[in-house]
Amino acid sequence: MPFRPRTAVSGAVLATAAVLLCPAAAAARPAAAPAPPGWSAAPAPGDGATPSAQDRPYFYLEGAPGTVMNDRLSLRNPTGRTVTVRLRGSGAWVAFAAKEVTVPPRTRATVPFTVTVPRDAAPGDHPAALVATAGGPGRGAVGRDTVPVHLRVSGPVLAALTVENVSVRGRGEAAVIRYTLVNRGNTALTPRLAVRADGLFGPVLRRGIRTLPGRLSPGQSAELTEPWADPPGLDAVEVRLTVTADGGAHGSATASYTALPWGVVAGPAFLLAAGAGGLVIVRRRRRARGPGGVRGTGPVRSADGGKRASERQAADPAAELASTGSGARS
Repeated sequence: MPFRPRTAVSGAVLATAAVLLCPAAAAARPAAAPAPPGWSAAPAPGDGATPSAQDRPYFYLEGAPGTVMNDRLSLRNPTGRTVTVRLRGSGAWVAFAAKEVTVPPRTRATVPFTVTVPRDAAPGDHPAALVATAGGPGRGAVGRDTVPVHLRVSGPVLAALTVENVSVRGRGEAAVIRYTLVNRGNTALTPRLAVRADGLFGPVLRRGIRTLPGRLSPGQSAELTEPWADPPGLDAVEVRLTVTADGGAHGSATASYTALPWGVVAGPAFLLAAGAGGLVIVRRRRRARGPGGVRGTGPVRSADGGKRASERQAADPAAELASTGSGARS
């Protein structure tokens, strides 16, 4: 198991630096000793030797389903006060030999713990953490420390990654591509992303494959954005996002993006509104004129009907005289 060194600065080095930087002040009064750092938690060395700068920065454990693995957490207290530390694991697989440990001043305590992998555990990465907390009345220095646990369950590994919910928001001089990445496999993945967009007249955006920051644990999802500084102002575009990762993980998804200037949208809308208004006015005028196209509200006698009545009277003068004479006698 490789070790990673830690950087530590002693009080003697700090005192020497103070003398070099401010010799007059150092000669006037003795340099005060710096306060010791607070307590800390870290993995104990695997060989059981006294912890040193070569301590492990995290735990790495690997086993098959049903395996019980053992390791030790080291608690260091360089202060002059007793510190009581409470311990817990971030998952149900972790169990400590003691949930609370009291560490005397300027000493170190080692606490064993176990990780029990369930028999039905899926192969792949299962990240966890050991959490140490101190504080409260009579419990010494206040603080919290977390040590990562990289746990891997052996077995067939499935690397699967999908990109979902792709959309484009914004218009004009800037737009934003929104999307969601989901780790569908059983191993932690570091995604890589490529972006392309094609319009009616050809490519409008090309971004080569690049590694995204952070890792996705199995089952984890992340909502991300991709800025688009200069989208087209008038085009119908298809945006495609492609993600890959080690182990053969691959996924892609598309979204449609239609860019139309305000004038292009407002012009046809105005013409349609004007045409509809004109049609309503014409219909109202036709209704007001009534049948035959003549305004009015009373009965209308046609000119043809009046002409026929005059012709009948001219054709029968005797009847007209008789009618006149009858009227005179009466």
